[in-house]
Amino acid sequence: MASAAATLALSSWPCSSTRLRRITTHKQRSTLPFLSPISPSPSSSVSLLPQGLALSPVISSRPTFPSVPKYSESEAAVLESDAEATESPRAEAAQLVQAAIPAPKREGIFAVVMVGSRQYIVFPGRWIYTQRLKGANVNDKIILSKVLLVATNTTTYIGKPVVTNAAVHAVVEDQLLDDKVIVFKFKKKKNYRRNIGHRQPITRIRIIAITGYEDYPAVTLDSLTSMES
Repeated sequence: MASAAATLALSSWPCSSTRLRRITTHKQRSTLPFLSPISPSPSSSVSLLPQGLALSPVISSRPTFPSVPKYSESEAAVLESDAEATESPRAEAAQLVQAAIPAPKREGIFAVVMVGSRQYIVFPGRWIYTQRLKGANVNDKIILSKVLLVATNTTTYIGKPVVTNAAVHAVVEDQLLDDKVIVFKFKKKKNYRRNIGHRQPITRIRIIAITGYEDYPAVTLDSLTSMES
């Protein structure tokens, strides 16, 4: 009687066939025994698995292999010997390069010379820029006689004010102009602005030798104490 009433109600209910199919599927799922909810009591331990199912120990089908090192002891020794063999040529090449590069030579002598109103430290073989030397042409040899100090590896000669008979020999290499210097003049509220460029004429000379200082008395500790007193 109840099933007939349910069938009559479903037939009289205005719905589509898709909705009827969903309702029937839902009823079939609710009647399955292993999908029905189980509410175990907290005091008793009840398994939530359906009847006829039991836990079985998980056994991996993957075989276990012992850990094998990447290479044996003999191969490790061979690798170490190869690494040493590759490093030794590099070390030898580095030593050869260091031996080929000569050590910088220490300057044996230098002097302090005055050119015009400026003082310059000069070394034989080096060049310096000085203020324009009038009357000196390129490749002319000149002698700078105002030598204030001469120093070697062992002794020092200090002039009072110059070292007597000492001379610095040089050769003129070029007569040129220095870098441009901008001279900007400005007066506020007067609309006065002046932008002027200037290049100072200079001379490039190369030092050849320092001579004539040998007869001058060298500086000693006693002479320094007497000068201080």
